[in-house]
Amino acid sequence: MEIPDKVICVDCGRLAYRLTIEPEFGFSIGDWVAYRCSGCGDRWDLEIGENTDEGRDTKDQ
Repeated sequence: MEIPDKVICVDCGRLAYRLTIEPEFGFSIGDWVAYRCSGCGDRWDLEIGENTDEGRDTKDQ
């Protein structure tokens, strides 16, 4: 399962970068992934669910 390297921070709208290193055999449903916002510094711990949107792309941010 592909997990994005960056997501949009819901607090300030800036990019949040993934802190969690990808496991040897990839991410699975139920794993937790941590992100740190480059703007406000907040940390986001997100659980990978069945409806994880693999189609999002934040390249243009």
